Amino acid sequence: MGALSGRIPRWINLKIPGGAGYVRVKSVIEAERLHTVCMEARCPNIGECFSAGTATFLIMGGICTRNCRYCAVRHGRPGPPDPDEPGRVAGAVAKLGLRYAVITSVTRDDIPDGGAKLFAETIRAIRRISPDCRVEVLVPDFGASMECSIETVIRAAPDVINHNLETVGQLFPSLRPRGDYSLSLELIERVVLSGIPAKSGLMLGLGESMEELRTTLQDLKRAGCSMLTLGQYLRSSMENPPVARFYTLEEFDDMKSLAESMGFEAVLAGPMVRSSYHAGELSGRS
Repeated sequence: MGALSGRIPRWINLKIPGGAGYVRVKSVIEAERLHTVCMEARCPNIGECFSAGTATFLIMGGICTRNCRYCAVRHGRPGPPDPDEPGRVAGAVAKLGLRYAVITSVTRDDIPDGGAKLFAETIRAIRRISPDCRVEVLVPDFGASMECSIETVIRAAPDVINHNLETVGQLFPSLRPRGDYSLSLELIERVVLSGIPAKSGLMLGLGESMEELRTTLQDLKRAGCSMLTLGQYLRSSMENPPVARFYTLEEFDDMKSLAESMGFEAVLAGPMVRSSYHAGELSGRS
């Protein structure tokens, strides 16, 4: 059985950020006036990833129009998107010499297309400057504009499209009150039909049962999702719900085996796994 909420168990290793690599990445991000999900979402892997010379770029600002209960990103009324941001992201990718770039965004329900055009422009800007760099995008559900918006992203031809469910379907109403489980699965289906590999991820330890997890994985597999990340939810602040359960390393291994037995082609599972963690390796390009 996993440990209960409270003191973080010994098998979860939180590293203090630092070192020359960390400073270099942070300097490039600041020079280009960019946001990263690593910093805005208080990712526990920021030290490891920055030190390795990688970061996950967060476009369209650092304020989200939604307020999912588990999320550390600020919410409220964001400013207008910056039309020059795609070029600055591409510049940062080139300066860092990335072979695999991951681009995500806050949810922008205030923009008619949810920011799909900015995603597409960012992909194309990276292609122009760094043609050998593969690009993965982690997109929101785009709300009412999903059908048109995801097609806009697909036409820009990223190498992977990721859309995280984040939690099991049964917990959407309480944890993602403005999310739509069926809409998310439909988005993944549309990505798969385009021929672009679809990826998704879940945080575990929010109160889900093993049967609910199994059902959600089955739904993802039916939608055609081929890549999967499973990680431990960690509470970022007292405003976020407490951890209902800490899963052991052995349990994560069991969940990885379960997903692989269902037919997922690439699975990364572990306490510190996040949706863009070792993304290049999961997609076949380290």
